[in-house]
This record gives sequence, C-alpha cells and structure tokens, in this order.
Amino acid sequence: MSTLENTPAPADAAGIALGYAPDVAAQLDADIAEIMSRYPAGHERSAIIPMLHLMQSVDGYVSPAGIALVAQKLGLTRSEVSAVATFYSQFRRHPAGEYHVGVCTNALCAVMGGDDVWQAVSEHTGLGSDETSADGRISLERVECNAACDYAPVVMVNWEFFDNQTPASAVDLVERLERGEDITPTRGPETVPTFRENERLLAGFDDGRADEGIAAGESSLRGLRLAREHDWTAPREQPAAEAAHTDAPTQEEDK
Repeated sequence: MSTLENTPAPADAAGIALGYAPDVAAQLDADIAEIMSRYPAGHERSAIIPMLHLMQSVDGYVSPAGIALVAQKLGLTRSEVSAVATFYSQFRRHPAGEYHVGVCTNALCAVMGGDDVWQAVSEHTGLGSDETSADGRISLERVECNAACDYAPVVMVNWEFFDNQTPASAVDLVERLERGEDITPTRGPETVPTFRENERLLAGFDDGRADEGIAAGESSLRGLRLAREHDWTAPREQPAAEAAHTDAPTQEEDK
C-alpha cells in the first residue's frame, strides 16, 4: 500500500476534492453535506456507505476521484475508504453497465436452475462475472443470495427483482435491455431505474417511486392469508411485570 493512499486526499481552495467539473463538484458538495447531517456530531464517518453509493450515482463505480472525495470529506485516508469499498460487493471498482444484471447461483437458486440461467445469459452476452459490455449497456455478475428464495431462481437488474426465471426468460430480459426497452420488474417500480439512478436512491435520496408497482409477491402473501384463515396471530407483548413473573424460577427449578 503506497504512502499516498495513507495520506488525506487533496482538496482545492474551496475544500472540494479534485477530479470533478465545478458544477458536479458543487452538487456533490451539497449532497454529501446532506448525507453527513443525518448522523450525530462526531459520528459523521458512519456516512461512508451512502457516500460511496452517491459516488457510484455520479461515476458509475467507486472511482479514484470518488474515493479521494469521500476521504477528504470524512477526514479519512484513501486506503481506509478503499477498505470499505472493496469489502462490500455492491460497490464496483470499474464502470458498471447502465443495467447491472445479477444472476443468483446460491444454493436454492442453483437447485432451481440458477446455474442454467447464468450460463444462458453469459453465453448470450459474451460476458463473465463482473464484466461490462463494450457499449456500456449491460454488466453481468454472478451474485450470492438475493434474499428472495421463495421466488428462485431470481435475476436482479439494478437490484430490482425478476422472479422465477428460466434461461429463456432471462435471455429475453437481457435482449430487451440491449434494445433499449423499458422493463418492469416482478416487484417494485413500474420500470427499472438505471444503475446510477438506483445508486442515488441507495444514497438516501428519495426518487418518489416507493409506491409504484407490486410491493409483495404471491409467495410472500400466501402465508399471510393462511394465518388470517386460521386466526393465527403473533404472541402478544407481555407487560413488564407479567414478564418478570413468568421468568421467575419455580419451586421445582429452585431445587
């Protein structure tokens, strides 16, 4: 690790890290100030995750200039910021495509056909994992669990869900993206935002689309309906005094 990476990032006279056009730098300065204001005084470095998402919304990945800016704003070294950026798989270290396609091949998705989906999409695009098409339209990643096992196999585009995929449906999905068509996820917004648009959302800036589309799928709602049909409810919360009495040892336990 170089000495340069362990020194604070350079800044210009206005206090903004070098590497961005003045208008972009000014907007970043305002956005970063808003992000940092969400955290208590003295704990601003906790803003590093949303700040890195913000940098991806501008650069399409966590660029050297982005790392320098985050480091300068938080009073960290670039190596400290890089350590976070390389730990979490959602942060890209080279430009992602406008549409980042993630195929889950973890245990359940693989059993349900995820490996076949991956092979079909990879062969169609000519891309391996963590690679981007020459035109910058598509990037591809072989991802771990998407937390949607009841819809396996799952493909995600810019972190929006496409459930119960087959090799044919996944290739059709990618072909539509390549043609520039709008696509609608199984659950979520009416159309899939671009990678940079969703990264700004992950940085904590509302896009006004939270109430669009389907919020929960059939597999998620089936259990709720079953509980209502049988009048099943979650255990009620016990008052503190009652809970203390319940937790008190019995005479048998005392023996």
